[in-house]
Amino acid sequence: MQALKETNFHFDKQTGFYRGKVRDVYYFQDKLAVVATDRISAFDVVLPRAIPYKGQVLNQIAATFLKATSDIVPNWVLSHPDPNVTIGINCEPFKVEMVIRGYLAGHAWREYQSGKREICGAHLPDGLRENDKLPAPIITPTTKAAEGHDEDISPKAIVATGIVAEEEYRQLENYTRQLFARGTEIAAERGLLLVDTKYEFGKASGKIYLIDEVHTPDSSRYFYADGYAERQKDGQPQKQLSKEFVRKWLIENNFQGMANQRVPEMDDDWIQSISERYIELFEVVTGQPFQKTDYSQALKRIEANILQNV
Repeated sequence: MQALKETNFHFDKQTGFYRGKVRDVYYFQDKLAVVATDRISAFDVVLPRAIPYKGQVLNQIAATFLKATSDIVPNWVLSHPDPNVTIGINCEPFKVEMVIRGYLAGHAWREYQSGKREICGAHLPDGLRENDKLPAPIITPTTKAAEGHDEDISPKAIVATGIVAEEEYRQLENYTRQLFARGTEIAAERGLLLVDTKYEFGKASGKIYLIDEVHTPDSSRYFYADGYAERQKDGQPQKQLSKEFVRKWLIENNFQGMANQRVPEMDDDWIQSISERYIELFEVVTGQPFQKTDYSQALKRIEANILQNV
């Protein structure tokens, strides 16, 4: 199965390179070129096999939502010269991820189920069930780890430790709530519920920008709105579009990214099903048919398209 696992370009004007969990980033003074590969991570671990078309899905969904939210906060994008590439402003990232949750799911549910009623300084009432809608959206930031696991952190600790200045942090919170509200509106138009998501921000020339991806299946969780209330009432799992099904499969196979745990084998059928789920989310969220790119000359195509735009 063909997939874009990594790139290793060397451009004349290149000033740096960084390989993240799923992206390869090439730096060019005040610009950067971000290649969305088909790598997939879970529990902060890059899984051994890449997922066909995943990078294209992430890059093109992010492009759609960055454009749809540019009136709320300026973003880093300059151009999208390739299905897997975004060229943007080279920002200095804030070392926090702004996670916002409208429903009790995923990590927040696992914390709640363990007995916690406060997550990152946000208080939760007793009596909630998995996937219940929260009384109001809560922001549960995490540290942005260069390596290893991101960690929950409270807004108070973010300011107290100087990770982000108080005035700037309040601005990040304000942007986060506005972006989540816009994402919720767009999701509703597509018959979806935006359950939770995360945003990242950076600065360039003293100005705050929205960076990275927005409202993609890697950064967000969606439920289908149709039947949500009935499934909650009956205590049934929600029908969702997100990466959570991958995490659950890993948990069921005794892997959560802990030391001495081995990633379970991912066979071709499982890889294909993940790819199909990503494509399904693209089509539901954007309302557009997905056009698969040709992998046969992918590296040459990507290299040429970056070169022409930096």
